[in-house]
Amino acid sequence: MAASPSARVQEARDRIAVRLRALRQDAGLTGQQLAERLAWQGSKVSRIQSGRSHPSDEDIRAWCHACDADDEAADLIVAARQAQQMYTEWRRVQRAGLRGVQQARRPLYERTKVMRVYCSNVIPGMLQTRAYATELLSRIARFSGTPDDSAAAAEARLERSQIIRRSGRQFLILIEEGALRRQIGAPDVMAEQLGYLLQVATLSSVTLGIVPAHSGPLWPLETFTIFDGEQVAVELLTAAVTITTPSEVGQYLAAHEELSAGAAHGPGALRLIAQAVSALA
Repeated sequence: MAASPSARVQEARDRIAVRLRALRQDAGLTGQQLAERLAWQGSKVSRIQSGRSHPSDEDIRAWCHACDADDEAADLIVAARQAQQMYTEWRRVQRAGLRGVQQARRPLYERTKVMRVYCSNVIPGMLQTRAYATELLSRIARFSGTPDDSAAAAEARLERSQIIRRSGRQFLILIEEGALRRQIGAPDVMAEQLGYLLQVATLSSVTLGIVPAHSGPLWPLETFTIFDGEQVAVELLTAAVTITTPSEVGQYLAAHEELSAGAAHGPGALRLIAQAVSALA
């Protein structure tokens, strides 16, 4: 089984730590001697070289200078920034509310021509109705302890979602059947949401697949979106992970393809959605 997204992030951070530790060792310095040169606490050196603390650009420059390895600093800073950008804590970006989070991704959505989406737990954001999105975002705000601007955030999500109606784009969307039956909001909210799902399934830009609960080809995975086969956004409970390494992007493309092969499309997908609607009665 492939490593989890959070494990991949830690692996990237660990690689930075290993390189910094090697520079210290090549300079013939102990951790304490390096700390004294930098006027740092010894614990800071220990945290950085063990991967428990992520170094700033200035930390890396100072470390390399102290180890007579200034020429290593630029590459290490780039690698460290890439590792840091892979992992975005929801707690940090949601401090001012959820509306900004919806708006931040709009440029990425706007420039993407082929978007592959897999959602295992709820209806994907770009296919949500206003009422469903407001209820879901309100629950997220409540759980996270962040300001509840769910109505404004839902509006921003709907504005961003208009891209599915534009020509020249393709959206390959997979939803686990269980997400159709997970009630978000009152029954009328779910009925409206499922009815809207039936509508958007007929759009020429959308290819909708429902992964049957009883015969899915893989186990339910974390929710992910692939942008033009170049970048993957993975959603975890506490953070969003961005993956750009070609081999890892390839794994998500392969997973999406296999899930799609085992999903119901066309009339079969519409039938599963209709059954979920009937179950609300």
